Amino acid sequence: MCESPIMATPNDLSLFNSTSSPPLSVTEICTNTSVAPSALACSDWPPVPITTVIPAVYSAICGLGAVANALAVWVLASASASRRTVANTFMLNLCLSDLLFLLSLPLWAVYYSRGYSWSFGRVACKVCGAVLHLNLYASIFFITCMSMDRYLAIVRPLRSQSARYPKRARLTCILVWVLACACSAPNLYLRDTYFVEALGVEACGISYPDHTWYLTLASMKITLAFLLPLFVISCCYSAIGRHLVADTGLGRMQSTSQPPSMLSFKSLESRESRSKPERSPTPCAASGSMRGRPLEGRGLERVLWTVASVVLAFFICWFPFHCVTFLDVLKNNGWVDSCWVNWTIHNLTPVTLCLGFSNSAINPVLYCFIGNHFRGRLGGLCKGLWACLKAHGEDHSQKRGSFSTRLSSFSRKLSDLKDLADVEPSGPT
Repeated sequence: MCESPIMATPNDLSLFNSTSSPPLSVTEICTNTSVAPSALACSDWPPVPITTVIPAVYSAICGLGAVANALAVWVLASASASRRTVANTFMLNLCLSDLLFLLSLPLWAVYYSRGYSWSFGRVACKVCGAVLHLNLYASIFFITCMSMDRYLAIVRPLRSQSARYPKRARLTCILVWVLACACSAPNLYLRDTYFVEALGVEACGISYPDHTWYLTLASMKITLAFLLPLFVISCCYSAIGRHLVADTGLGRMQSTSQPPSMLSFKSLESRESRSKPERSPTPCAASGSMRGRPLEGRGLERVLWTVASVVLAFFICWFPFHCVTFLDVLKNNGWVDSCWVNWTIHNLTPVTLCLGFSNSAINPVLYCFIGNHFRGRLGGLCKGLWACLKAHGEDHSQKRGSFSTRLSSFSRKLSDLKDLADVEPSGPT
C-alpha cells in the first residue's frame, strides 16, 4: 500500500482532485513517496468553488440527460421487430448505459456539496464508482460501434449485407458490456471509503497499491476511452463525408451512358433495400435525409453537419478531461511540477469531468432527436399514450356517471317508499 498520506487543510478541498478526478478516483488517499514533491499552489490563483458549481452542473446533466435517454429507450425498446436494426440496437444499449450512469449522479452531487463526505456507505461507494467507470468505457465503445456500422451502411452497403444482422449486433453489444466490465473491474476492487483526518470526512476514493497501478490505469483510460475510439470514429466519419460528397457529384453527372461501375448512392441503397428490406440500416440521425435518393443541397448539408457534430461533440466533451489526466500523469512522474500544474489538476479536473459527463445527455440528441423518423415515432407513441389516458379517463368518468345515476335512482326509490309509508290509509265515510 501507499507509504505517506496526503496532508490537507480543511480549506483545500480541491486537493481531492489529485491523481484523477472525483468521483473517478476522487482522491489518491495515499501517494507513493517515490513521486517528486509537488510545488506550492499558486496563492494568487482563485480556486474553483467545487462544492457549489459541481453539484449544480451534475443536477442539470442528470435531469436533462435522464429525460432524453429515457425517451430514447422508450422509443427504441417499443419498436417492432422489423425496425430493430443494427443501428437501433447499438443506440438502445448506449442510452441504457448513459441512463444507468445518470441515475447515480445525484449521489455524487450530494458528495461534492458536502465537501467530499460520503454518507451512503461502502457498498454504494463501490457500486457508484464502478457504474461511472462502466459508462465511461461502454458509452464510448458503443459510439465507436455505431460509427463503424454507419460506415458500412453508407460507404459499403452491398459488401456489408452479410455482416450487418441484428443478431450479430446483439452479440457485439454483449461483447462491449463484457469489455467495459473488465476495464472497470480494477476501479471496483480499489475503490473504498477512507477517513481523511485533515478534513474530518469519510471520502469515497481509490487507494492505489503502488505507482505502477496508477500509471497503468491512467494510461488505459486515456488510450482505450479516448485515443483509440477517437481515431476509429474520425476515420469512419471522414470516409462517410468523402463518400457523400463524391456520391452527390456523381449523381449530378449521371447520364444514360454511365458505366455500371459508377453506381450512385441511390442505386446502392435501393439494391440493399430490395435484397433485405427488414434489415436495411436506418441510423436515427441520418434517416431523415437519406430516403433512397442522392443527397443534394440542404439534405447533403444536414447529413454532413450531423456527421461533423458527432465527432466534435465527442472530442469537445472528453478531450479536456483526458488532457488534464495526462498532465497529472506527467506530474506524478516528476516530469512537470509548478503551481499552475497543481492548480489545473486540482480545479479543472472536476470541471472537465462535468463536460465529459454532458456527453451522456448529448448522445440521444445527436443520434435520435434530430432525425425525422425518430421524432415521428416519438410523436406517435405520445399520441397513443395520450389517447389511452384519455380513453381511460372517459371510461372512468362514464363509470362514475353510471354509478351516480344508479345511486340517484336508488335514492329516489327510497324517498318514494318513505312517502308511501307516511301516508295514512283513509277508510269509508
